[in-house]
Amino acid sequence: MTNHNSSSSDQDGHKDDYKDDYKDDHKDSNSINPKLQQCLQQLLADLQLDDAPAGGSLVVYQAGKCIARASIGMAQAELPWQPDTLSLNFSTGKGVLATLVHVLVTQQLLDYDLPIASYWPAFAANGKADITLRGVMSHQAGLFAITTIDADNETLVYWDKMVAKVAAMPTAQAHNSGSYVSAYSALVYGWVLGGLIEQVTDMSLASALRHYLTEPLGIADSCYFGVPINKVQQLAKPVKNFSVKKIETSEQDRPQLHGKRHKPVLKADSAQTLDTYAKLPSYHCWQQLATDQKLTPENTRLSATQINRLYFDHSKLNLNNYKAALIPTSKQPIDYYSAEALQAVIPAVNGVASAQALATIYAMLANGGEWQGQTLIDTATFAQLSTVQGSGMDAVMPTNMEWRLGYHRLLQLCAERTQDEATKVSDRGFGHMGYNGSVAWCDPAQQLSFAFVHNFDVTMLNDIRQFALTEALLALIDV
Repeated sequence: MTNHNSSSSDQDGHKDDYKDDYKDDHKDSNSINPKLQQCLQQLLADLQLDDAPAGGSLVVYQAGKCIARASIGMAQAELPWQPDTLSLNFSTGKGVLATLVHVLVTQQLLDYDLPIASYWPAFAANGKADITLRGVMSHQAGLFAITTIDADNETLVYWDKMVAKVAAMPTAQAHNSGSYVSAYSALVYGWVLGGLIEQVTDMSLASALRHYLTEPLGIADSCYFGVPINKVQQLAKPVKNFSVKKIETSEQDRPQLHGKRHKPVLKADSAQTLDTYAKLPSYHCWQQLATDQKLTPENTRLSATQINRLYFDHSKLNLNNYKAALIPTSKQPIDYYSAEALQAVIPAVNGVASAQALATIYAMLANGGEWQGQTLIDTATFAQLSTVQGSGMDAVMPTNMEWRLGYHRLLQLCAERTQDEATKVSDRGFGHMGYNGSVAWCDPAQQLSFAFVHNFDVTMLNDIRQFALTEALLALIDV
């Protein structure tokens, strides 16, 4: 595998440092690849930047075996990050929810092309009688606008109320809809799929998740929609919450949904941070791309914003659609780290899992639906879930998401075609990221899966960590 403009030169600085470490004796009889793990550990440490004590964990699988784990920083004031640390990963959980759906399709409980209302009659209200599972999972069903639902933050945490409201909601057209092939359903998606899953399994969403997906994968105690009350204290939390007293478990003492601050604080990159970026394996690729796209003058030191804009075209962010998809009718944003929000079932946005659990789910997908002798997803279903449903700009996310059924394309720029493959990694790979820049993905062609979770105070639109780690892994794995 080659990198964009990957010829060695003095300009490349330290771009080969990680790769050189990896080349030496990179095979080992143990499933853990010590050199790869060492390289990723160093990269994760570098990417802590000046945000300590915050940190995170990553896990890599290949051919059904864990080949690397790395962690840095503190998940809580006295709890170091570990691969099995539970973390709130926002929309990264959508990939978990989608995977559960595909297991149910394999079980013949669901069909992508039958109307959802054939399973869930109440869903037919307000012109939704013909909407299919395929339309919802490819974000082409017109069910993206949370603003069409009369629900404030207090209502969002009540599962039954929200499922009923979603069943009754109308569809909506995106602003300037003719310019887009999809409209990312950032919040509504979870209640639609979750409500449908409960209809066809006759189980709660939590029970269905455990029975059909997490128990067979051996991760039942590290992947949730709605965290059990006895697990709330185990989650990683933002550094700003490190000094908050222990959460009480009684209803009257539980913290409210609204805290003092919810949005990440935007800050300029320090000189040391800019130096760190310049030493990343993918930096020369980014610099060349930025120059080619005339985003920066040649040899300009790239900031996080400039690098992020290589993956998301901020100039094409449609604020009307973004707000319609993401901002409910409420005066204050919800604090998803509050005990009440964590215990609630809001599956499009409050998925909780460890890096180990997410990497395991995507390792099963990387193996075509097989896991340790079990077939969770059959061949025909896997062929459908991994097929791109539409290519073009999304109305909410400022890029071509290339939605599969519940997953977007692997957002990477520097890994070119392999010598013996006709498709790019980004064409083969798929997964899902979260609002905070967490991510999990797989590349079935390499039987490769990756998960990264963290508690950095950032969003996917102002941070580069997931991209730096993805690009580095793809460059290293085929050395």
